[in-house]
Amino acid sequence: MVNIKETLKSLGLSSNNQGVSTGSENFGSGAVIESYSPVDGKLIGTVTTATKEDYEVVMTKATEAFKSFKTMPAPLRGEIVRQFGDKLRELKQPLGELVSYEMGKSLQEGLGEVQEMIDICDFAVGLSRQLHGLTMHSERPGHRMYEQYHSLGVVGIISAFNFPVAVWAWNTALAWIAGDVCVWKPSEKAPLCGVACQNIIADILKANDLPEGISCLVNGDYTVGEFMSKDTRVPLISATGSTRMGKIVAKEVAGRLGKSLLELGGNNAIIITPDADLKITTIGAVFGAVGTAGQRCTSTRRLIIHESVYNKVKDAIVSAYGQLKIGNPLDTSNHVGPVIDKEAVRMYTEALESVKAQGGNIVVEGGVLTGEGYESGCYVKPAIAEVENSMQIVQDETFAPILYLIKYSGNIEDAIAIQNDVKQGLSSAIMTTNLRDAEKFLAATGSDCGIANVNIGTSGAEIGGAFGGEKETGGGRESGSDAWKVYMRRQTNTINYTTELPLAQGIEFNL
Repeated sequence: MVNIKETLKSLGLSSNNQGVSTGSENFGSGAVIESYSPVDGKLIGTVTTATKEDYEVVMTKATEAFKSFKTMPAPLRGEIVRQFGDKLRELKQPLGELVSYEMGKSLQEGLGEVQEMIDICDFAVGLSRQLHGLTMHSERPGHRMYEQYHSLGVVGIISAFNFPVAVWAWNTALAWIAGDVCVWKPSEKAPLCGVACQNIIADILKANDLPEGISCLVNGDYTVGEFMSKDTRVPLISATGSTRMGKIVAKEVAGRLGKSLLELGGNNAIIITPDADLKITTIGAVFGAVGTAGQRCTSTRRLIIHESVYNKVKDAIVSAYGQLKIGNPLDTSNHVGPVIDKEAVRMYTEALESVKAQGGNIVVEGGVLTGEGYESGCYVKPAIAEVENSMQIVQDETFAPILYLIKYSGNIEDAIAIQNDVKQGLSSAIMTTNLRDAEKFLAATGSDCGIANVNIGTSGAEIGGAFGGEKETGGGRESGSDAWKVYMRRQTNTINYTTELPLAQGIEFNL
């Protein structure tokens, strides 16, 4: 079993930690956050938070650091990210253990989250030599046109508890190679993960004799997010969390004409056609529904099953749920750990009550687990319910392990219509061996989500592709592909290398 004291020590954490940092300078004079583990209910440690005055110190350091960091050649900034990735490889085990213990996801998923950090660092290092623009032909003789990308400035990052380290890394690795500096507000539900990450990068920046302010940490509640959202010194806010939170951030940032990168709610579905492979369907659906105790933004919420295979699929899923082991996530023999806190338990139980009140049929009973091993009060049973897609509880996102079964008849277009008939548009999947159905699902008239998969589940995105969704998911894109462009400003350049001054569109202006 994991020795948490040794885990904390290896990450430079103690029982009392300063939660505001500009690098090697750590402070924080605000209220104290107590971080309790949902695994066993024990106090892991405390973290100080940022006051308005602390925030101003951070922003002063960050804006000053940007002046020099943006002039550093991108491949050299990439070298810093490479060193960060190597250090993460060394500390993958303890950092993964902390993620698991503080957040509650399984140890395998905790280690997988750190691997995502390593992967994005590798991606960013290569990208640091490929921040390319375009050249274009001018309509004027003796002129050359091209585009280039410049560093944007201070990037504000607001992250959620369910991925307490990876989402920050998705943003910072790209922002750093772009020449931006970062100010990060981690979730107050997993503050120690934030301090641990800041400790790691601070040592690397110090070893490379780089200034304070390139990586900054500001722990606190929603008020710290408000500081960032309203601050004109922060041209980009990347916010991950609920749709409700995202709308508030978007309004504030738009009010000052800043840029927002929003990763918000999901209501993800898997369409299961008559000719789906039952084996991979069961694995994909069950992991998607119960992984991270149903607290991924890409968690599978709905199974849209054709009536001809409905009973067969339902029986397979129910049977698989009967084999799930729920318990301490640091024990790798368990499949499901706790939800984040008792507030999450309350939302879970209220959702199940709403399912019944709205006419749903509970297929696998839920409930809160008690007794030995469940002392934290945060362990719940993954539940399954037969519902109609139009029910309000199905339309809303419940961040808990509740899976909805929805029957459809007719063709693939009918299933796609059901899938798209929600406000969220993050991840989607289809299980089929029918090529035509797969292509219809991926076509312009198919899934309206930012992610659309064939014969894999809704969760488990890879670093190489851009991650994000449409509609109330926010429209943001992080991680791979050309997501780096959001962290930079585009500039169009035209050069005249003649002794004449012809005007565009053939306009003449003679003096």
